[in-house]
Amino acid sequence: MKQLATLGLAACLGSFAHAEPNDTATEIASITADRGIVTQPGRFTFEPSFSYAHSSATKVAVEGYTVIPALLVGLINISEIQRDVFVGALTTKYGFTSRFEAGLRVPYLSIEEDIRAREAFSGTPIDTLEESSGEGLGDVELALRYQLNDGLDGWPYLIGTFRAKAPTGDGPYDVDRDPITGTDGEVVRDDDGNPIGYELAERPTGSGFWSVEPGLSFIYPSDPAVLFGNLSYVWTIEDDQGPENGGTVDPGDVVRFGFGMGFAFNERTSFSLGYDHSVIGETTYELGNDLFAANFSRTQVASLAFGLSHRVTSDTLLSLTVAIGVTDAAPDTEITL
Repeated sequence: MKQLATLGLAACLGSFAHAEPNDTATEIASITADRGIVTQPGRFTFEPSFSYAHSSATKVAVEGYTVIPALLVGLINISEIQRDVFVGALTTKYGFTSRFEAGLRVPYLSIEEDIRAREAFSGTPIDTLEESSGEGLGDVELALRYQLNDGLDGWPYLIGTFRAKAPTGDGPYDVDRDPITGTDGEVVRDDDGNPIGYELAERPTGSGFWSVEPGLSFIYPSDPAVLFGNLSYVWTIEDDQGPENGGTVDPGDVVRFGFGMGFAFNERTSFSLGYDHSVIGETTYELGNDLFAANFSRTQVASLAFGLSHRVTSDTLLSLTVAIGVTDAAPDTEITL
């Protein structure tokens, strides 16, 4: 999502600077995931990567009533959340023709999350700290990319994409869960004696659902720069999770778009700058048991990323990307190598 320069902006820009007008774009490598020209026919490419993302947030929960404006009687709970996500992934691509390629991405995740909470004005100076973690295989992705045109007569290169993600990682309903407890350590129950909800005892490494993502991306050379952009729609397929989890759960679909530019310093080194935005819909439950529902109908996740690429050899490219979240739901910082 926020991976810039995954296969060589330097090579891309260098190719444009020295190409004849009738040259094809099959030599041009990816600027970002799904924004590059396809792999040469009969050629395999391997892209190992490692990323680290850090997120932090502060939440204030208020339960009480107002006597007069600015005077609240009740409970105020302040929670600070910190999350660190480490992802190691291997992506392989194969070019079937000069216009068509297929790729497979296998990720492995390690997640650590800490929640520190305190009840304000309760007379206790003690914070409670909850730690949870998760580690394992993530959701495996299969991607198909087809170059729609030759990029001639002033047109940008257009690439159609299709991505399918399998629930190979442990989803939210696959990991252990504990009922929500109060400050006294007792399970909080409703009038019928049932727990009011559950919290995850460990962090899931996958979504738990199948999803497909059709999209369209473009690359427009404007020597010495390259402009790029993409638009896609993620459809997450609903699944029955049992009556205790709300019956059939339909995760919210996602609209993604992004744009940016790359600039070559020379034939081997380049710099890229991009913006990515995702609009995530609300999750719905057949039985209305919204244990994991968000408070809003849509969630905005956006980040600004910049990357540096350097071609070490004719077959090896080294890329570094730093992404900074610009919305509350996005990770504060993400570094990808």
